Amino acid sequence: MEWHTTDAQSLRLIDQEIGEHFFSLAEYEIVRRAIYATADFEYKELIRFSDQALQSGAAALAARTTIIVDIPMVQVGITPVIQRTFSNPVYCSMDALTRPQREKTRSAWGIETLAERYPEAIFVVGQSQTALVSLVELAEAEVIRPALIIGSPASFLEGDVLSERLQNTLVPHIRLAGRKGNAVVAIALMEGLVDLAWQAYGQENNHLK
Repeated sequence: MEWHTTDAQSLRLIDQEIGEHFFSLAEYEIVRRAIYATADFEYKELIRFSDQALQSGAAALAARTTIIVDIPMVQVGITPVIQRTFSNPVYCSMDALTRPQREKTRSAWGIETLAERYPEAIFVVGQSQTALVSLVELAEAEVIRPALIIGSPASFLEGDVLSERLQNTLVPHIRLAGRKGNAVVAIALMEGLVDLAWQAYGQENNHLK
């Protein structure tokens, strides 16, 4: 992301209001990005990182691993920064060719179809709780082994249970506790990760282009 003076001023205000925290430097950059995108400081208490989530995600980005998202808004939101950096392919579940299914939403069935095609992908779920449920079920069954799952959909029904199930899969992930969440948060989390990964791997990838 290209930062301007007003962005820097806003980030300083965020730093002042957050004060002391227990995040690593890399985790804090991700959390701060979500707060900046939403103006909602509650995300400081809601964002959870699994062990090795950022390391696994950054390495996968550098390896140009496929990225799969649940809705077009997330695809449109992250594609510019991906194109400027690692140029990973980005696919949306809504574009997957699937058979009509009454028992599943289109996004859930689409992300399941793409997950079986790209079992080690990076998955970004910003809106569809049912899509995240499908990913968790596939991970629990060891059908897929994602490099990273970013899950931030609003969760009114059994959101805490789903969060715990995701945690128990041992898949590297960034998740939200509680009900709050949306696609804007997912985009911010992913953009923050891409920026961190580019700092770590960008020079190496420039030589490969």
